[in-house]
Amino acid sequence: MASTLFRTIQIHPFLLYPTALFSGRNGVLYCTMKSSQTQTATQEKQQPPKVKVPQHALKKTVDKITRDYEAIIGIETHVQLSTLTKAFCSCPYNYGSQPNTSICPICMGLPGALPVLNSKVIEFAVKLGLALNCKLSLNSKFDRKQYFYPDLPKGYQISQFDIPIATGGYVDLDLPLEFGGGHRKFGITRVHMEEDAGKLLHSGNGDYSQEITSLTSIYSYFSKHTVDLNRAGVPLLEIVSEPDMRTGIEAAEYAAELQRVVRYLGISNGNMQEGSLRCDVNVSIRPVGQSEFGTKVEIKNLNSFSSINRAIDFEISRQALLHSQGLSDQIVQETRLWEEGAQKTVTMRKKEGLSDYRYFPEPDLPEVILTQEYVDSISNSFPELPEAKRRRYEKMGLSMQDVLFLANDMNVAEYFDATLSSGADIKLAANWIMGDIAAYMKNEKLSINDIKLTPQELAELIASIKSGTISGKIGKEILSELLAKGGTVKGLIEEKDLIQATRVRNYRVYPYERTELNFLIADPVEIGKMIDKVISENPKQLEQYRGGKTKLQGFFAGQVMKLSKGKANPGLLNKILLEKLNGQS
Repeated sequence: MASTLFRTIQIHPFLLYPTALFSGRNGVLYCTMKSSQTQTATQEKQQPPKVKVPQHALKKTVDKITRDYEAIIGIETHVQLSTLTKAFCSCPYNYGSQPNTSICPICMGLPGALPVLNSKVIEFAVKLGLALNCKLSLNSKFDRKQYFYPDLPKGYQISQFDIPIATGGYVDLDLPLEFGGGHRKFGITRVHMEEDAGKLLHSGNGDYSQEITSLTSIYSYFSKHTVDLNRAGVPLLEIVSEPDMRTGIEAAEYAAELQRVVRYLGISNGNMQEGSLRCDVNVSIRPVGQSEFGTKVEIKNLNSFSSINRAIDFEISRQALLHSQGLSDQIVQETRLWEEGAQKTVTMRKKEGLSDYRYFPEPDLPEVILTQEYVDSISNSFPELPEAKRRRYEKMGLSMQDVLFLANDMNVAEYFDATLSSGADIKLAANWIMGDIAAYMKNEKLSINDIKLTPQELAELIASIKSGTISGKIGKEILSELLAKGGTVKGLIEEKDLIQATRVRNYRVYPYERTELNFLIADPVEIGKMIDKVISENPKQLEQYRGGKTKLQGFFAGQVMKLSKGKANPGLLNKILLEKLNGQS
């Protein structure tokens, strides 16, 4: 019944703040509550005109920023945990479900409803704390963080304040080569458990500033603004970084590494578009060499890693330009929103000081006490984490580009490892996965778990090409069919009669008389004739090759393959070609 009743509840802020929201004017009540967007617009009208930052000016300041200013960046990340039920009740949570269909008296904050802690939340918190190299608090507790907002029905959030479950960690990562590469290590201040709030739903124009002159207009207006409590009480882990990042790309890669870690651990899907991974970025700048921090600005509404990168770079440029123009006093402590369409940050609300959340210990929940045996049991069941996997792949001799691609997705890494376990060559396996298989998945919008090709058959395909049983061209044809329909490499070779068929006669190798285009030419005499023809038609290139430009061997090989319509045996071709180019035959 509670669930049914709550579906009809809408936001009535005037009931929460009766004295603050209405004022009398000629005997008529007016609602003075405004949305954040309206407040921002009003504040900007009242304030002196601010300096506009044209795009060409921003570009010109990039070099100056790098030389004269240092950015200080920290991130607060909220990770939504993939538990079957909420943090303190038995309600399930399914993203995208109808509003207020997964609620109960506990997550509605009804009087007398008591929370019961989900033990999986503690397990996942310990996992993340260990993965981020933190020191665990064997004795921690929950606290009430008190603030008033329509999506927080209790009037407080159950969180952790002075004794979080994990502190003092760090995360290692490697920057992509296109952004300069290199290894980075960023500090983690703390990891703590808390519950999520509900979600406000708006329809219509969202204008809270209209005049309300009757009870009918009140209900008509507020019917456009409702609250969905499905998300209220969903367990979160908040990760607070040290202010160790200096560029937008470092911050974006830090957030991406957190996503990899939580996915490897299996504690969250980490999908930013669903709100399972949310990042609030704090940015300030200071002159190079100055130890004192500048004024901190918080940026919200960042729903992708590229948005994090671009929002930070814009904010650094904005602040640096104000500094360079002697207008540093216009950099105030505030929360700004990233506008994706306009590619800029805009003021959301000012912060005049630290919020007083009046924390005190949660009286309805006991302390969280961990034993060392419990922690060890979790630690011993750990999977190989992204950083360890990258270092292992690096020791295999793979390039950093290969390493970053393969370790980025846990499922891709598992597929690669399974292919190697079946005896595949390391570099060839990496090339096939990063090339043709990745292209197929992108075109078909599939994950590696959705394709029909098994790691064992990929290893068999690589072995067949390497042994000369089939050519690389035929291998690609087989791969396409295996990806889409499945099957076995040997089965397809036999079914389509694709094997490189040869026989020995008088100690010489001749191809069988076949008409199929899939057969390779393995007759050294025939290949030699084609090479002679190509060399005779390209005397200038031959002279250049013999003059020291040995890379032209690839040119000659390409011409022979073109002449043979791709059917010349590559190994035999290169062997004979090298002999003829060097004048040995």
